[in-house]
Amino acid sequence: MTTPAIRTDALRKEFGDKAAVKGLTLQVEQGEVFGFLGPNGAGKTTSIKMLLGLVTPTSGAGFLLGAPIGDRASLAHVGFLPEHFRFQEWLTAHEFLELHGELFGMSASDLNHRRDELLERVGLAEFRHKQLRTFSKGMLQRIGLAQALMNRPALVFLDEPTSGLDPVGRRLVRDIIHELREEGTSVFLNSHLLSEIEVTCNRVAFIKHGEVIRVMEMSALNQNISMLTIRASGLTPEVVSGLRRWGDDLRLDSDHLTMTIRGETDLPEINRFLIANNVQVYAFTPNRLSLEEIFIETLGQDGVQ
Repeated sequence: MTTPAIRTDALRKEFGDKAAVKGLTLQVEQGEVFGFLGPNGAGKTTSIKMLLGLVTPTSGAGFLLGAPIGDRASLAHVGFLPEHFRFQEWLTAHEFLELHGELFGMSASDLNHRRDELLERVGLAEFRHKQLRTFSKGMLQRIGLAQALMNRPALVFLDEPTSGLDPVGRRLVRDIIHELREEGTSVFLNSHLLSEIEVTCNRVAFIKHGEVIRVMEMSALNQNISMLTIRASGLTPEVVSGLRRWGDDLRLDSDHLTMTIRGETDLPEINRFLIANNVQVYAFTPNRLSLEEIFIETLGQDGVQ
């Protein structure tokens, strides 16, 4: 078994009498791109700050790359692009990356090679001697991504990495994330752009009121997993339990049952099972759900940004 890139157990943070994060429990595997989704005020930023050792948890435990959160040796292998960054605007792009390379203790030859490689990769090579104060928001976003990757991190946190980027810039970031995954780098991705999450992540966690309420494999969408809604009478606990062989996330509300199914090929068999168990079926409605629809269904209307 490989050591998870991130593991938390009931991580909690209180500010006065308010719990910003009630009990964060999750696990991110090495080499996966993990999406972190939730409405504003759900505790996502505080969670990231705790994982990075920038905020001390009130209780619970967390580990990065096998070491307790805040461990300096493990943080040397972590990259971070915050949502709200403040870079030294008097530095040039060249100097900015050089500074961060030196902070990581990189050798001069490795630093020079990595700096030039990343400037080229984020499309800023021709602006290497321009001061950051002359950069647009999108350019600052890209130089920020470059600094997050200077140390060739084993784990990188990207907090809204495509905010302020045009479609070309978003495509560039998406391609870099794919490359990181192929290289075995773990990526913890917080983004409001669900379309970006949908095409980059292996798994996503939905967080609400400081707690993870659902974790989903993104392959579910790629495999056309559908949400089935059944309106019927006779949905006994035994029938509901029997339906679990075809899906999960079953929710029964009076005569309405919803469940996630693994594919449309199971629909005839599910219907036969219901009839064989004397269930009176009034409606049998399969629907393919987008990530946005799953987000709203999971988090409710207050999850809409």
